[in-house]
Amino acid sequence: FMRHYVCLGLLVGSLWGCGDGVSSDEQARRAYLGLDGSIDKAIQLGFDGFNAASSANISPQTTNGTTSGTLTVTGQVDQGSSANKGMRLYTAFVGYSDDAKLVYATNASALPALNMQLKGIPTGTMTGTLVGTVGMTGDLTGDVTLNLSFTSTLQAGTGTAVTRKPGTTVITGTAISAGGTYQVNVTR
Repeated sequence: FMRHYVCLGLLVGSLWGCGDGVSSDEQARRAYLGLDGSIDKAIQLGFDGFNAASSANISPQTTNGTTSGTLTVTGQVDQGSSANKGMRLYTAFVGYSDDAKLVYATNASALPALNMQLKGIPTGTMTGTLVGTVGMTGDLTGDVTLNLSFTSTLQAGTGTAVTRKPGTTVITGTAISAGGTYQVNVTR
């Protein structure tokens, strides 16, 4: 009788130690995938701000998550007639979700930095980084720390607008969450 209680105790204890069976790297992958579409949106909002800018400060550019919340990009862009421009931007997530399973929010005093360099405007190249931490709730909780780099080919848009050529944006880097790391390598 006592042996059954000991075995039951060991079984229950081992189950508690197992958690949900998801590895740290898998959690990091899921944490990134919930944000994946927002990375492209953030880059696009930066371009929208760049194209609309009449001064160094861009007006806030905002889009909605697919299921809830908002993503807002603010910051500064280089002015003048040079064919090379830089953007120093920040990304703010508020209750943002594209899948209704993971919801993201940022700390207003530590917004992830989105920096881009456009070379040879309007048909040159773009390089950039997105670095910072985003909080998660929902199916996963905690933080995901992004250290991403991206490149793209530019193309002339309507009027004086500059856009990214479809299919040329490559996003690489890491997403770290719950002690695990996901190696990002996406082309859009």
